[in-house]
Amino acid sequence: MILQTVKVEEAVGRVLCHDITKIIRGKFKGASFKKGRVIGKQDIPELLKLGKENIYVLELEQDEVHEDEAGIRLGMAAAGANTIWSGPQESRVNIYAGCDGLLKINVPFLEAVNGLPDVIMSTLLNNTVVKKGDMLAGTKVIPLLVPEQTLAEAERICREAGWLVKVKPFKAHRVGLVITGNEVYKKRIRDCFGPVIKEKMAAFGSTVMEIEYVPDDRDQIRNKICEMADGGAQIIFVTGGMSVDPNDVTPKAIRLTGAVVEKYGAPALPGAMFMLAYLGDVPVLGIPACGMFFKTTVVDLLLPRLLAGEKVTGKNIAALAHGGLCRLCDTCRFPNCTFGKGAN
Repeated sequence: MILQTVKVEEAVGRVLCHDITKIIRGKFKGASFKKGRVIGKQDIPELLKLGKENIYVLELEQDEVHEDEAGIRLGMAAAGANTIWSGPQESRVNIYAGCDGLLKINVPFLEAVNGLPDVIMSTLLNNTVVKKGDMLAGTKVIPLLVPEQTLAEAERICREAGWLVKVKPFKAHRVGLVITGNEVYKKRIRDCFGPVIKEKMAAFGSTVMEIEYVPDDRDQIRNKICEMADGGAQIIFVTGGMSVDPNDVTPKAIRLTGAVVEKYGAPALPGAMFMLAYLGDVPVLGIPACGMFFKTTVVDLLLPRLLAGEKVTGKNIAALAHGGLCRLCDTCRFPNCTFGKGAN
């Protein structure tokens, strides 16, 4: 870059290399024009009023990019499906959610971009549930000018990744719910699982289409699961009977359907006795009693991914171990807490 002194009238299109202060006695004192601003024709009268007939400007070399242009190029390169970018504001470009859904961050490539000199990009955690308009990421370069080679490499990394930041919209699912237990089936106690599952599904735009109550009989549980799958259920919850008690036969019943078990037992508390299996393409979730008692469990960590159309694997569940301990706060603050964050 080249530092020059030029007349204000000749500064249009040049980059201001220092702040210019404006003072109004008793009312205002601050930067009216900030370092890095690209001077426009409309700025000339105001600069003259501030007593600036000559100013210092930067002349960009052929291989240099101004921070504002760099921010725009980074934002455009990183913003993937169902996101929008805006800015620059003080050279920073932000990326926002274009719809409700599950935020996906391509972490290895994000780290590669941030490994470049003078480039930063910060995001929310991978697999965060977001609403339309939520800020997802911010990006900029550190110096006023950055080499074209650096910026081109950041863009190349984003192209190679295919996407860096995107949102997967939630899909409405038809949900089946099998509630097990002699005590509920024989109406000795009131069902508390149904309302909990209905509330969770409604929050994502899905509906519980069918609820069936069955005793602690593995054949009857198996039959109801199969009937729901044949009837078009896209997710099936099976509640209760998940422990090692001899009366708890739900895990065995799920296996008897022919479903492939991804994981029985999750390294998340509450939710250790959770099971995930797939009957064809239909996820079958075995929910332990904690799902009724606690507001937030392992189900809340995995359900958004299933509703975004992802196949959750045993490896994904094992990864919950890091951050899978809920603090059981008196007032639940999830998702604004550490529960489940380590696996992102």
